Amino acid sequence: MESKLESAKKEVLAEIVKLAQKREMKGSKGGWKDFLRSYDKKLGVSLSDPSKRSIDVLLAFLKTFSEDDLKFFDKVFQCHSNRDAVEKLQKSSPDSESPEQRLVRLTFEHPQYPIDYSFPSHEEDWLVTKRSKKSNFIQSKDMVAIDCEMVLCQDGTEALVRICAVDRNLEVKLNEFVNPNKPVVDYRTDITGITAGDLEGVSCSLANVQTSLKKLLSHGTILVGHSLHNDLRALKMDHARVIDTSYVFKYQGQAFSRRPSLSNLCKSVLGFDLRKIGSPHNCLDDAITAMKLVLAKLECGGDNIIPLVCEEAQEPAMSKLLVHRIPAAVHSQELHKVIPGDFTVEVKANKKGQADKYSALINFKTQHEANEAFDKLEGNQEKDIGGRPQKLVSFHLDSGVLGSCYVRKMDANNDSKDKEVTPKKRSLEDEEAIVESKKPKTEDQCKELKKAAGAGCNQCETHSMEIEKLKKDLAHRDEEISALNKIIVNLVRKQGF
Repeated sequence: MESKLESAKKEVLAEIVKLAQKREMKGSKGGWKDFLRSYDKKLGVSLSDPSKRSIDVLLAFLKTFSEDDLKFFDKVFQCHSNRDAVEKLQKSSPDSESPEQRLVRLTFEHPQYPIDYSFPSHEEDWLVTKRSKKSNFIQSKDMVAIDCEMVLCQDGTEALVRICAVDRNLEVKLNEFVNPNKPVVDYRTDITGITAGDLEGVSCSLANVQTSLKKLLSHGTILVGHSLHNDLRALKMDHARVIDTSYVFKYQGQAFSRRPSLSNLCKSVLGFDLRKIGSPHNCLDDAITAMKLVLAKLECGGDNIIPLVCEEAQEPAMSKLLVHRIPAAVHSQELHKVIPGDFTVEVKANKKGQADKYSALINFKTQHEANEAFDKLEGNQEKDIGGRPQKLVSFHLDSGVLGSCYVRKMDANNDSKDKEVTPKKRSLEDEEAIVESKKPKTEDQCKELKKAAGAGCNQCETHSMEIEKLKKDLAHRDEEISALNKIIVNLVRKQGF
């Protein structure tokens, strides 16, 4: 009978073989089925399901690969080794868990963790921190808090442009601007506080930052941050011991249904405002705040239930409009030529598989100004899947870009008249997450969409073909990445930590 450890090892090996199949990887004896034909004359491919094969057969197949391929497989194994080690520690000495380790465990046990922290760690430019063989690795109480700023690049991806890191004594360990090494479409200055001038002459690269962090985290140091998975994706790093402050604090009566913002936690737990309304982020301040929150949690102990601070009262959601499905070729500042009024623009991170489009919040001073701007927009008004009013707006910019985007109100019951804002159960971050409109179902809607998109225009047809090709390429790449994600998600869910 297989031991639990052997069973877990076999499960990982089987998933890696499946991943090799999906990627059509071949060793010295060909692919998986080619290998089975030569290795097992008796059963051959009649038993081709990797999960039904022995560990010896799975290992024999993986050993037929080249050194580069083996490095890839080693990375996959490394993604799980730290988590396995922590699980063993918890079973062998559950009563000796440190307060710091408890917060690490709470992060791992959050239901959103398997989704947020499933990284494509197997990719070439990703760094997976290795677990030290020293016995005190998992018992280390050292902590480093980080915060990153990212910009939107021409290829539709985000790139790291600044990182700050502090230790538990709030001593600054890293404070660097980073060269994205590719064309930037939007510096998101309203949010990041960073301009093109800040990056002039900057030689620090992502690889340099990875090297610095690797040294800081080499002895079991716990990485701290707020929605830390976003920073780790920008850093292209996979680190096992993490504390996510958006996970370990919760609102009264809401359990895991809503995660607090860093500003709300700062106000509720630490008792001061993180930043003035409308001010850009300060990378160093955010890293320090994340560390202070963890230290406060350690000092108080227990499951802190924090009061719900109504951030919307300071910055009402109704004074915003959401613009989504904006063509990537349209710079965020060009939205001022599409939408009337005085507003600032807050670009949102691209969703997976949407490199050709992006979304943005446009912030007005008052609800009245937002309503007025919406009313002035030309376009058929409809409702999105949440019942909120939106318009499909077409435009032809001076740069020659022809296209369309959706402009949506933030409240389903909000019309052109000013109303008293009723507090919503859903947070502003949750509101922003629902950006897709209903698909057009009538012939008239289809005609309107085609007209707005410039049907019949050769330039637009060419652009559409390019987009379709890009979507197919992304779909193929996503298929490869999802295979690895499946390994991590399944193991974390089954093994806990």
